[in-house]
Amino acid sequence: MPSLTEWKVPFAFQPRPSEYKFDLDHVLASVVGLHAIIPSDAFSAETLGTERAGNAVVIDDGLVLTIGYLITEAESVWLHLNDGRVIEGHVLGFDFATGFGLVQALGRLDLEPLPLGSSAATRVGEQVVLGGAGGRTRSVASQIVAKQEFAGYWEYLLDEAIFTLPAHPNWGGTGLISAKGELICIGSLQLERERDGRSEHVNMVVPIDLLKPVMDDLRRFGRVNKPARPWLGMYSTEIDDRVVIIGVSSNGPAARAELKAGDVILGINGDKVTGQSDFYRKLWALGSAGVDVPLTVHHEGVTFDVTVASTDRAKLLKGPRLH
Repeated sequence: MPSLTEWKVPFAFQPRPSEYKFDLDHVLASVVGLHAIIPSDAFSAETLGTERAGNAVVIDDGLVLTIGYLITEAESVWLHLNDGRVIEGHVLGFDFATGFGLVQALGRLDLEPLPLGSSAATRVGEQVVLGGAGGRTRSVASQIVAKQEFAGYWEYLLDEAIFTLPAHPNWGGTGLISAKGELICIGSLQLERERDGRSEHVNMVVPIDLLKPVMDDLRRFGRVNKPARPWLGMYSTEIDDRVVIIGVSSNGPAARAELKAGDVILGINGDKVTGQSDFYRKLWALGSAGVDVPLTVHHEGVTFDVTVASTDRAKLLKGPRLH
């Protein structure tokens, strides 16, 4: 089993214990490394790869929280502790709506769980730590630079995501730690934004408040125990308030309906689409997975209507707990 790669955050960006009112090293010990192996024939292997590495945070006895794409369809998961131990883990489940994933350690971690704070109570400008596995040398002294809606190209929407700067170079599953030493977010993405005429990289992190309503279901059922949202298997972006398809999942509903890159979604169920977030909300308002989705599409000067038979994306994934 490969070990996690050796690297360090530049010293200037590392957190310093004297700048925090909590025991920084003790808190960062609860952030572990995660390494997952995914079968080559898994649905997500083409887009996410068959070997994924990132971070995870201990939040209960033997229970670690990470970002779901690291463990989607994983056949084996390993947790790398800061003292050099490597412990096998079992995927409990993940939630498509929030992006959170849960793993149960199959051996003793002997690590104190990180208490969950309130992401809603955070403020722009607040000083935080984006903790990675390996302690201070793999963590970033950061600050919250924005709290705003985020629409992802993979049919994903957060009403209020949190964005931090400077960015963590190995952001997946990192723990955003508040001034109280509490876990307030989990790292998801690195994005580029323009500010004052120059580009800068920020991390998008998922607010921990979104975990609390789904935690029990994830532990018991492997997913949220309610009807799944309709999924089209469509990758899109927003250009001038228009939703443009940039790709489709093979064997997904959009592919079966012969939608393709370059198509522009003008309307859904007879209503005009005014942007990516608007599109997702109107899609999910049609009902649960399996509902027919009437779209108005524009392609190379031609406008046409097509009905896409949505599905539950979990049905395409490997794993007995996640059907």
